Order: sequence, then structure tokens, then C-alpha cells
Amino acid sequence: MTMNGPTEPRIATEPPPVTEPVKSAAPIPPSGPKVPKWEADSRERVKLGIKRFAKPLADFIARDVNEADTRFLVTDFLCEGLGYDKFSDLTAEFSTKGEFADYGLRVDKQLVALIEVKRVTTKLAERHLRQVEQYGANEGIEWLMLTNGAQWQVYHLEAALPLTVELVFEVDLLGPEPPAKKVDRLFAITREGIKHKVIDEVWKAKCATSPKAIARVLTSEAVVTAVRKQLRRQTDYSATDAEVVGLIKATMRPECQ
Repeated sequence: MTMNGPTEPRIATEPPPVTEPVKSAAPIPPSGPKVPKWEADSRERVKLGIKRFAKPLADFIARDVNEADTRFLVTDFLCEGLGYDKFSDLTAEFSTKGEFADYGLRVDKQLVALIEVKRVTTKLAERHLRQVEQYGANEGIEWLMLTNGAQWQVYHLEAALPLTVELVFEVDLLGPEPPAKKVDRLFAITREGIKHKVIDEVWKAKCATSPKAIARVLTSEAVVTAVRKQLRRQTDYSATDAEVVGLIKATMRPECQ
């Protein structure tokens, strides 16, 4: 007879719990308004254009190419970078009382801007626009552009006499600014940017935030009254409006007044 040891009690086990597969969280939509496709495409084209033309521009500057060769490069950048059609949007040589504008830009057959091109190594100055200002005024054209291929300056022309030309912005394709800032500025003068009046909004913002505009706000009746009352509360001195205006202007740079 075989003796067996004590039998270990059996412990009832439950089947392992069935676990649900972990569901991935739904992607969080980006905040802010969605950028329209036409704008995204335009910005991407400008970004690629800046990158593509950097080497040819540097080479042109090193060789100090003439104005005619600079125009070839400008034409290519207008088309490949800024989205203009060489045959329907670019018009060459507008006569201006014996002088010439290098290009006219058309959007939907409407002449919207004049471009003056200078030699790639030329230091740009507002005086270079004099030959196209009168033509722009006569034709009701608001936008004038000055470029040497690398640097681009955009001006607003006010046709009311006396003619006034103000710089809206400038950008250097080879400059140290981050590419995103260059794209932001150049986007305003792409074909899409002009068609959708982005350049108008840029100009409006510049006018609204200019030193002279801020100076007008600071010397407005509402602000002067508020400053006068605050002065009285803090110092117990009752200044006149004229005194307050003088004090405010005394803190401004001369060009703001």
C-alpha cells in the first residue's frame, strides 16, 4: 500500500479579464482660423523661390552683372516665386515722359503696380522711383516696387498733389532675417496677395501704427482729458489741455510731431 502525502488544496482561478484595446485620442484640431489653400500654396511657392534663387543671386552679386541680366533674374522670380504669368501679367517698358518703368504688373488684366529694376549691386534709394511716380499718379497706380533682384522695396503712391511716396516694407532675399519673415512680407506682393488685397491690409496696418498716427492718438481730446485728470489726482495740480498737449509732445521724437 502506497502512502501519499497530503494533497495541496486546489485554488479556483478566474480567467484573465478581457481588456479593451486602447483607443488613440482624437487629434486636437489646430487653434485659430484655417489658412485658405490658395494662401498656403502661395506662401510655400515664395518659400521655395527664396531658397532656389539664393545661389544665383549671390553669384550675380559676386560677378556684378549688369542691369539687363538682373532683369532676367527678376522676371524669373516674379513668375516662379511670386506667381505672375510671364505672358499675361507682366508688361515691359511703360513710357513715362521719355523715361521707362521696367515692368507693369497686371492682375486680371488690371494694371496694379510698376516695378523699377536696378543693377544687382546698386544700393536702392527712393530717388530711383522718380521716373515712374508721375506715370503711376496719372494712371491711378498705388503700388511701386524697386528691386535689384536681392532687395525688394514696396512703396505706396498717394496721387493727391503734392505726390507722396511712402515705403511700405522692404525685404532682402539674402539678408539675415528668418525665412518666415521674408515669406510674410513677400506674400503681400504675390499675385494672390494683390488680388486678395493683402497688400492693402499691410498698408492699413502700417498707417494705423505709424509714429505720427500714435502721436495723433496721444494728443486726442479723450487722452488729453484722461491725462489731465490723472495729473490732478496724483499731484493736485490742475493743468490746462494746452499744457498737457505740450507735455506729451515734449516726450515725442521730432519726426512724430
